[in-house]
Amino acid sequence: MTDYDDICQLKYRYLRTLDTKDWDAFEACFQPDATGDYDGLVFEDRAALVSYMRENLGEGRITMHQVHHPEITVDGDEAAAHWYLEDRVIVEAFRFMLEGAAFYTDRYVRTPDGWRVAHTGYRRTFELSYDLADLPGLKITGPGVHTHS
Repeated sequence: MTDYDDICQLKYRYLRTLDTKDWDAFEACFQPDATGDYDGLVFEDRAALVSYMRENLGEGRITMHQVHHPEITVDGDEAAAHWYLEDRVIVEAFRFMLEGAAFYTDRYVRTPDGWRVAHTGYRRTFELSYDLADLPGLKITGPGVHTHS
């Protein structure tokens, strides 16, 4: 595989492990000193970023994150990328759903264990939020999900 392919695989793994709540594998996507900036929600290191995601997107939160249209530039053992994000977050307990889009700007470093995220973050292009009560007939199903209607 090429560096481009390896970086794509890393980003896809980051999203998959976030959505499946596989926190150890999610953490392994990052350098220990990795930073994050999600539209002003700033993290100074990997531990803070992973802890926040575990607490705020963990149990009871259904998430879907998809990226596409990667623009990746590799310069030796460093790389930069832009990705187009589409995401959805559903929190049944609060009867809330959010959909949105953003552009990620990431930096990566090559390590002895492969590429790792050195910085990640995005700027939103839009967000839509819904009260689940306003969506008559809505049913949410899946492993560990309670049906809502």
